[in-house]
Amino acid sequence: MMNFDSTSKMSKEAMDSMLTTVSSMTKGFQQIAAEATEYSKKSYEDGAAVVEKLASAKSLDKAIEIQTDYAKSAYETFVAQATKMSELYADLAKEAYKPFETAAAKVSA
Repeated sequence: MMNFDSTSKMSKEAMDSMLTTVSSMTKGFQQIAAEATEYSKKSYEDGAAVVEKLASAKSLDKAIEIQTDYAKSAYETFVAQATKMSELYADLAKEAYKPFETAAAKVSA
């Protein structure tokens, strides 16, 4: 039979786990938002630079070369950013689950 002390202890542990999870999720989402903001800013700056280069291109061949280089670079940057973002989301999930993993280990022990 459970007494008040054990019920209180379980409630405190559950609350601590929840607060730890919320804290780690908040940090993770802040990191993800900062990363997305940085990527968006750089992408905009790169696009603006390409428009300037295209405006000063002396020939159609040079314009096509500029556009091709930009497309290749933008694609590579996007793939790298998508990989980085997926890693951030995976880390967020792992960190958010840790308190529950500890609690589950206590219960099964």
